[in-house]
Amino acid sequence: MNYPKVLTIQDISCVGQCSLTAALPILSAAGAETCILPSAVLSTHTGGFTGFTFRDLTEDMPAIAAHWKKEGIAFDAVYTGYLGSIRQIGIVQEIFAELRRPDAKTFVDPAMADNGVLYSIFDMPYVNAMKPLFFGADVVLPNLTEACLLTDMPYRETYDEAYITEILDRMEAAGAKTIILTGITYKPETTGVIVVEDGKRRYYEHKRIERGCHGTGDVYASAFVGAYLRGMNAFESAKLAADFTVRSIENTLGDESHWYGVKFETALPMLIEALAKQEL
Repeated sequence: MNYPKVLTIQDISCVGQCSLTAALPILSAAGAETCILPSAVLSTHTGGFTGFTFRDLTEDMPAIAAHWKKEGIAFDAVYTGYLGSIRQIGIVQEIFAELRRPDAKTFVDPAMADNGVLYSIFDMPYVNAMKPLFFGADVVLPNLTEACLLTDMPYRETYDEAYITEILDRMEAAGAKTIILTGITYKPETTGVIVVEDGKRRYYEHKRIERGCHGTGDVYASAFVGAYLRGMNAFESAKLAADFTVRSIENTLGDESHWYGVKFETALPMLIEALAKQEL
């Protein structure tokens, strides 16, 4: 079995089942040696909690990367999630350039907006700074809001295939290679993901669950990266990640006390079994 060494760069929300506390177990379950570079440490995520603590680790990131370089440590893949500042984007660009093995893959989840609006910490200069990192990556995983911001397209809550086609055209024209565009809904009862791979565009439509859950983007992206690094193509990885995320949400429904995330841990056996089957 392939045993890739992947570096994931994002924050640690100590409670909340998102960012690194989702990426580390999911990638590990997928069979990858998972190394981490935390961009910040929070007591909880910011979606619904109040009074949370926050420690910015920007000043530590270059020294950590320099130590790895000195030790000759390099990675088969680098996967970024939430980055807290323009400076952190620049640090990640240096890591992409200096700490990858030959043929290593880069994955960028821009993690900066949803439902038509930027997260409160970000602004348009941040979006513009994200563009070189995003369009230079091997695989990108934006949601619709992020794709619109990065392509200077107006965001629409309702749309048709022509609108999505224009967004995809703009992303490819800007340099995007493999695109995983999530949360694309053409019918009320379903949603799906569009995959652009080797110039081909395919749509995987799946069940839509009305309940919004924090951290599902991180769960999805981590499952995708894990499957992709196991040798699945982008479309099959996108399908498996979608099914795993839906199962994680379903396993959380009915538990009103678990409002802050999804019980993805309970769906890990499904992910492991599906990955094992594809290798038979």
